[in-house]
Amino acid sequence: MNISFIEQRSDFSLTASKTGDVLTLNGEAFDFSPLPEGGTINGGDIPSDWIVGNVTRVNGAINLTLILPYGPNPTDEVLSPQPIIVTADGPIALPGGGNVEA
Repeated sequence: MNISFIEQRSDFSLTASKTGDVLTLNGEAFDFSPLPEGGTINGGDIPSDWIVGNVTRVNGAINLTLILPYGPNPTDEVLSPQPIIVTADGPIALPGGGNVEA
Protein backbone atom coordinates (compact mmCIF):
# COMPACT_ATOMS: atom_id res chain seq x y z
CA MET A 1 0.00 0.00 0.00
CA ASN A 2 1.45 3.35 -1.08
CA ILE A 3 0.18 6.26 0.98
CA SER A 4 0.69 9.95 0.21
CA PHE A 5 -0.42 12.74 2.50
CA ILE A 6 -1.98 16.17 2.44
CA GLU A 7 -1.38 17.99 5.70
CA GLN A 8 -4.30 19.83 7.29
CA ARG A 9 -4.75 21.78 10.52
CA SER A 10 -7.29 19.89 12.61
CA ASP A 11 -8.41 19.26 16.16
CA PHE A 12 -8.92 15.59 15.27
CA SER A 13 -6.39 12.77 15.25
CA LEU A 14 -5.88 9.89 12.84
CA THR A 15 -4.92 6.31 13.53
CA ALA A 16 -4.39 3.83 10.71
CA SER A 17 -3.72 0.14 10.30
CA LYS A 18 -3.54 -2.32 7.42
CA THR A 19 -4.59 -5.94 7.05
CA GLY A 20 -4.03 -7.14 3.49
CA ASP A 21 -5.92 -4.69 1.27
CA VAL A 22 -8.07 -3.43 4.16
CA LEU A 23 -7.17 0.01 5.50
CA THR A 24 -8.65 0.92 8.88
CA LEU A 25 -8.85 4.61 9.77
CA ASN A 26 -9.96 5.55 13.28
CA GLY A 27 -11.65 2.16 13.60
CA GLU A 28 -13.49 2.29 10.25
CA ALA A 29 -12.41 -0.36 7.74
CA PHE A 30 -12.13 0.23 3.98
CA ASP A 31 -11.72 -2.96 1.97
CA PHE A 32 -9.89 -2.37 -1.31
CA SER A 33 -9.44 -6.08 -2.13
CA PRO A 34 -12.11 -6.01 -4.91
CA LEU A 35 -10.16 -3.28 -6.75
CA PRO A 36 -8.66 -4.95 -9.85
CA GLU A 37 -5.19 -4.28 -11.27
CA GLY A 38 -5.28 -0.94 -13.11
CA GLY A 39 -8.61 -0.09 -11.49
CA THR A 40 -9.68 3.16 -9.89
CA ILE A 41 -12.21 4.00 -7.20
CA ASN A 42 -13.45 7.57 -7.45
CA GLY A 43 -12.62 9.40 -4.24
CA GLY A 44 -16.17 10.73 -4.06
CA ASP A 45 -17.44 7.15 -3.81
CA ILE A 46 -15.46 6.45 -0.63
CA PRO A 47 -17.33 7.48 2.52
CA SER A 48 -14.34 8.88 4.40
CA ASP A 49 -13.24 12.37 5.34
CA TRP A 50 -9.63 11.09 5.54
CA ILE A 51 -9.19 9.66 2.03
CA VAL A 52 -8.58 12.35 -0.59
CA GLY A 53 -8.88 11.73 -4.31
CA ASN A 54 -8.96 8.47 -6.19
CA VAL A 55 -7.71 5.10 -5.00
CA THR A 56 -5.89 3.01 -7.61
CA ARG A 57 -4.19 -0.37 -7.89
CA VAL A 58 -0.92 -0.33 -9.85
CA ASN A 59 1.50 -3.28 -9.94
CA GLY A 60 -0.60 -4.92 -7.24
CA ALA A 61 -0.28 -2.03 -4.78
CA ILE A 62 -3.12 0.13 -3.51
CA ASN A 63 -2.27 3.84 -3.96
CA LEU A 64 -4.12 6.52 -2.02
CA THR A 65 -3.82 9.89 -0.33
CA LEU A 66 -4.79 10.61 3.27
CA ILE A 67 -5.32 13.84 5.13
CA LEU A 68 -2.65 14.13 7.83
CA PRO A 69 -4.04 16.22 10.70
CA TYR A 70 -1.80 18.43 12.78
CA GLY A 71 -2.26 20.57 15.86
CA PRO A 72 -0.95 23.97 16.92
CA ASN A 73 2.74 23.00 17.06
CA PRO A 74 3.42 20.75 14.06
CA THR A 75 6.83 19.33 13.30
CA ASP A 76 8.54 19.70 9.93
CA GLU A 77 7.80 15.99 9.36
CA VAL A 78 4.07 16.76 9.55
CA LEU A 79 4.21 19.96 7.50
CA SER A 80 6.13 18.24 4.69
CA PRO A 81 5.01 14.61 4.94
CA GLN A 82 6.77 12.10 2.72
CA PRO A 83 4.83 9.25 1.08
CA ILE A 84 5.17 5.88 2.76
CA ILE A 85 5.07 2.31 1.50
CA VAL A 86 3.30 -0.06 3.88
CA THR A 87 4.06 -3.74 3.33
CA ALA A 88 3.41 -5.27 6.76
CA ASP A 89 0.03 -5.73 8.35
CA GLY A 90 -0.63 -3.89 11.60
CA PRO A 91 -0.58 -0.30 12.81
CA ILE A 92 0.76 2.28 10.35
CA ALA A 93 3.31 4.77 11.65
CA LEU A 94 2.05 8.08 10.28
CA PRO A 95 4.39 11.07 9.92
CA GLY A 96 4.38 12.88 13.24
CA GLY A 97 2.20 10.13 14.69
CA GLY A 98 -0.87 11.46 12.85
CA ASN A 99 -1.89 13.03 16.12
CA VAL A 100 -2.81 16.68 16.64
CA GLU A 101 -0.40 16.74 19.60
CA ALA A 102 2.55 16.15 17.26
